[in-house]
Amino acid sequence: MSAPMDISLQAATDEETCKPNEVSESVSSPLLTDDKVLVSVEVCLNPSSTARIGDVQAAVERMLEKRSLSYIDGPIPVPLDDSFLQENVQRIHVCDTDEWVENHEILLFWQVKPDVHVFQLNEEGPGEESSGDGQLSSFNEWILPAKEFDGMWESLIYEPGLKQRLLRYAASALLFTEKGVDPFLVSWNRIILLHGPPGTGKTSLCKALAQKLSIRFNSRYPQCQLVEVNAHSLFSKWFSESGKLVAKLFQKIQEMVEEENNLVFVLIDEVESLAAARKAALSGSEPSDSIRVVNALLTQMDKLKSSPNVIILTTSNITAAIDIAFVDRADIKAYVGPPTLQARYEILRSCLQELIRSGILSKFQDCDHLMLPNYSNLKEKLNTPELQEPQGPLNLCKQLIEAAEQSEGLSGRSLRKLPFLAHAGLADPYRSDPSKFLYALIETAKRELSELPS
Repeated sequence: MSAPMDISLQAATDEETCKPNEVSESVSSPLLTDDKVLVSVEVCLNPSSTARIGDVQAAVERMLEKRSLSYIDGPIPVPLDDSFLQENVQRIHVCDTDEWVENHEILLFWQVKPDVHVFQLNEEGPGEESSGDGQLSSFNEWILPAKEFDGMWESLIYEPGLKQRLLRYAASALLFTEKGVDPFLVSWNRIILLHGPPGTGKTSLCKALAQKLSIRFNSRYPQCQLVEVNAHSLFSKWFSESGKLVAKLFQKIQEMVEEENNLVFVLIDEVESLAAARKAALSGSEPSDSIRVVNALLTQMDKLKSSPNVIILTTSNITAAIDIAFVDRADIKAYVGPPTLQARYEILRSCLQELIRSGILSKFQDCDHLMLPNYSNLKEKLNTPELQEPQGPLNLCKQLIEAAEQSEGLSGRSLRKLPFLAHAGLADPYRSDPSKFLYALIETAKRELSELPS
């Protein structure tokens, strides 16, 4: 990603300076307008930092005011002359400017109001809660933001607008609750349903969304937790025990949400397993205990609606199997399908740049930091003279486009594995240039598609 650029503004000459009480028709000062774009700037603290979040936030805001920057998604270097930030800050990252940049080409510093979010990653792993029978844990629990999910949001590439839609939905849901909007007049349940074929990253997107929201709302909710429910553990082999497991699970969740400063995300993966069990119970092929579980789950979810600090995230691989009663409760029912050509190109581009950065693939001569153009900027550059260079970056992009085209039908999960499989098939894995690697990548994509079950 491109780092924000320094921009120097030349002072106006005497002839260009307007006289008092006169307004120049050709030049208008952007500083006079109140319409500014709110841009999120995420600041990750060092694990050993004990600095107050407010102090770091103020220091970063002062640093941004001193510098003339264009705002593009990517890192901002921590100033070497600022000992406080050097000691406490691990990285500073600008986020969510893609939509604006695509429409306006560049986002200048005077158009921006930075919204600084300071956070520290929790390095503890997930905690497990036993279901009581000693076989399956009923849920896993993370304290957010978690180191395990760091960088996951940026690595997930979908059609434009999906991730922003989810962020804005969550912001609106929490705002409506904070402002006391009457839920009988305007209804919202804070339930998200992501559905689509396997391997499209639905579960990862839910976890990444929870991580991102824990950072964005940390000033209101200093404590955040993610509870991942194991839906299969809610069914017991003992009659009537399943309902008790559901009650125990939601009792734990209810205890979490009773703390007003604690934002809780409940993730129910493969929720269609519950819906399928309910259908089977109605048809008589499953014991009536199964339908009690589903009814209890829906009832408990309805009870959580009264708690303002909980968001329920659900996924499903089989859209047709989702119970209509649950679908009706979801505010957002977003389809997460196979990656488009643009998404496939961006996924493979990020993989290629990572392999070059890590030294797996050789670098270009006199080029330590290769930045391949993104898909939106690629078409206008393909006809430039640089393309005639057999090892030029744009020639690589042409191969990368071919690889993306040949990968149609592969899931996002398979695409992320494709570079590894291509490298494993090289004759000499220790000496490989990007061009030869991309040729192997194209052949690997063809082979993977041919081996898919029909």
